[in-house]
Amino acid sequence: MAAPNVHAPESVRDDRLVVAISSRALFDLGDSHALFEREGLDAYRRYQIEHEDEVLPPGVAFPLVRKLLALNSRSPAAPRVEVILLSRNSGDTGLRIFNSIKHYGLDIVRAAFTSGAPTSDYVQPFGADLFLSANAEDVARALDAGVAAATILPARAAGDTSAQLRIAFDGDAVLFGDESERVSHEQGLEAFHRLEAERAGEPLSGGPFRGFLAALCRLQAAFPAEDAPIRTALVTARSAPAHERVIRTLRQWGVRIDEALFLGGRDKGPFLKAFGADIFFDDLRANVESASRHVAAGHVPHGVRNAG
Repeated sequence: MAAPNVHAPESVRDDRLVVAISSRALFDLGDSHALFEREGLDAYRRYQIEHEDEVLPPGVAFPLVRKLLALNSRSPAAPRVEVILLSRNSGDTGLRIFNSIKHYGLDIVRAAFTSGAPTSDYVQPFGADLFLSANAEDVARALDAGVAAATILPARAAGDTSAQLRIAFDGDAVLFGDESERVSHEQGLEAFHRLEAERAGEPLSGGPFRGFLAALCRLQAAFPAEDAPIRTALVTARSAPAHERVIRTLRQWGVRIDEALFLGGRDKGPFLKAFGADIFFDDLRANVESASRHVAAGHVPHGVRNAG
């Protein structure tokens, strides 16, 4: 295997919000990836080189990336947002990707091309707060390393509904630990509600996306609340009386959630569409598949429902 080709000219500032994204999440590489699976690496390489001047269509996470980068022009005093490209392409076949980045005017300058090797090894050195990829193996490795990460489900890129960046999160096993979800899974809903009522004043532990939410809130705080370019939502299957512990946990953490939807098991997709989410994160694969019919969605393979 060829050695990874890494481009990282200087260290990343601590106050940046850094998002690492795979080429298959940023662009629609469905046809060429199908060719790779059907005919192998040599055919894929020839195809990408022959078509390197053809612009790739936007992928499912393209609108999210464009909105993230647009935040840099809103306030010079706000923390910067940086997007890092991580790709299993080689530097040679990755030229088409960088040509497409240039075509769309995306301010992405740092990248790692690993020639088929896992990209997750470079998530921490780049200081990423979030990693989005179409490769479930890379996502699992990043989560194991303590980085918020999600597998983006294939879907057509949605059109922008507003200039505001809107991000939605599930609660248990995403923002919070999975201890309560474990009780629900193993002992049933009644035991879950009893536990949450008994421990309403006890904060939940942090889940894999707690750090990303905190970084997002630091960026959000740099803008006036009445004109913030970022809006967040908690979209959870919890309902009363299990809502109180969630609210008290977020208050104790000192983080801001603009909207909280306690759906009591209702299908999340229509609510995410109404919110206008640019992306939604959930640990339950079925919820992500349902949500992806309405918005971009990422599966977080963490917690009891992803065990085994």
